[in-house]
Amino acid sequence: MSGDHQSLALLLFSVFVAVTLGITTWVSRHRQGSAEEFYTGGRLFSPMENGFAIAGDYMSAASFLGISGLIALFGYDGMLYSVGFLVAWLVVLLLVAELVRNCGRFTLADVVATRMRERPVRIAAGTSSVAVSILYLVAQMVGAGSLVALLLGGTSEAARAWTVIGVGALMVVYVTLGGMRATTWIQIVKAVLLMAGTVALTVLVLVRFHGDFNALLNTAAERSGHGKEFLSPGLAYGGGWTARFDFISLGLALVLGTAGLPHILSRFYTVPTARAARRSVVWSIGLIGSFYLMTIVLGFGAAAVVGTAEVRASSAAGNTALPLLALDLGGGAGSTGGTVLFAVVAAIAFATILAVVAGITLASSASVAHDLYASLKKPEKPRTGPSADARFGLRADSRAEPRGEVAVARIAAAGIGAVAIALGLLARDLNVAFLVGLAFAVAASANLPVLLYSLFWRNFTTRGAVWSVYGGLVPAVLLVAFSPVVSGSPEAIFPGVDFHVFPLQNPGLVSIPLGFLAGWIGTVLFREHADEAKHAESEVRSLTGAGAV
Repeated sequence: MSGDHQSLALLLFSVFVAVTLGITTWVSRHRQGSAEEFYTGGRLFSPMENGFAIAGDYMSAASFLGISGLIALFGYDGMLYSVGFLVAWLVVLLLVAELVRNCGRFTLADVVATRMRERPVRIAAGTSSVAVSILYLVAQMVGAGSLVALLLGGTSEAARAWTVIGVGALMVVYVTLGGMRATTWIQIVKAVLLMAGTVALTVLVLVRFHGDFNALLNTAAERSGHGKEFLSPGLAYGGGWTARFDFISLGLALVLGTAGLPHILSRFYTVPTARAARRSVVWSIGLIGSFYLMTIVLGFGAAAVVGTAEVRASSAAGNTALPLLALDLGGGAGSTGGTVLFAVVAAIAFATILAVVAGITLASSASVAHDLYASLKKPEKPRTGPSADARFGLRADSRAEPRGEVAVARIAAAGIGAVAIALGLLARDLNVAFLVGLAFAVAASANLPVLLYSLFWRNFTTRGAVWSVYGGLVPAVLLVAFSPVVSGSPEAIFPGVDFHVFPLQNPGLVSIPLGFLAGWIGTVLFREHADEAKHAESEVRSLTGAGAV
């Protein structure tokens, strides 16, 4: 890319970073010592503000960069990600959003712990939440590296590495200084920028083809090199039984995974009431739905305007399709319009990455401090009967001093950031939407079964909860480790070795049923009686909001 591209894009990067750091500094002057302030921003956000923040959290680099790239490379099959992410949000809305808001306080583990023995449940749920968050963070790091590689001409591996490190450092600053309040405002700013940029690009693509979507699809098919096959199922997932099972596995992971993502569920705790949470979802549905419809236009637009071969030449995983599309729509390389539009899109994508990593890091550090640290610090109290606080889920803060817990969360943010940076450097050549698909599979395997069982199964026990989490988490992680994602294929993290024994790239088809099965076995095969009184209390609270924090 030319020096103009680099200078303008870097200037816009710097402006966004300066604005968000200003927000963080301003917020850090307010009191951040209490756990409620740090984890939920004091529950002071309006439904519209939280709706924009939810959309900002959900529309990640995988959505903006990865989906358009996959559609540009694989056409119809790439649309699975757009459809899967959109349908997944309906699962969250219909099944868990309001119930989680009524039952929990800060984290996913709060929901399960309302009717179980706290220590084993919190340790299990906290561990799985951190694992899911780190996988999700890796995808954002890879997106950042791909952007900068494109900006610098794809010649500097050192620049990509330093970009990943820089993103990790910024996310630690956002979380440790500003907590949820700063993170939410960063998400709102990012959501506005992302929607504006996506609308502008969609309009430009449709104008290029005079509003004729059929002409857009036909041109995309011609320039893809695959002809009409580009517009039909099977280009990516039609090779054989392995590819077909991979398709099913990915679909299950995308549709079911969102309901188990810690950073999405934590957003429902930032509003004062369950009614406000419902109204937040209404705002977010409008933004998220329109965004994913536009990614379909942009993906086929990249194939039609830029060409599939050019997209693949720039990034084998397709992560740079959207910036290349912006460059062409603005007038091409060397033009003022192309330079400006490319820089704006690159800056929006970078803003997307920074905002999402801040939200994920906050959720995972909250799990470390509120669930793992607080559970291990003090011995579990004898179960002599639920107190009033216990009945309404207020036991969490008694396990550890709030200020000490917040300090641990800040330290945990730095540790999680370091792990995500290291893994991001290893996975730098994988598609960001594909990486997020893995995170969704782990979330659907480990978090969703225990969440649904806790909310809807009267006889569910503590042993069943722990078995459900580990019964989904361990197989999911092991299957990824021994899949073609890690070894045995040219696109693997370690392409020079081959120790894969699991043929599918996404483990969801196997690990999600195992999570549900493990929870059922752990409950029915052991003589542990569920606390029916606690279940009745949590059921009333989840459905009515009575006693919700």
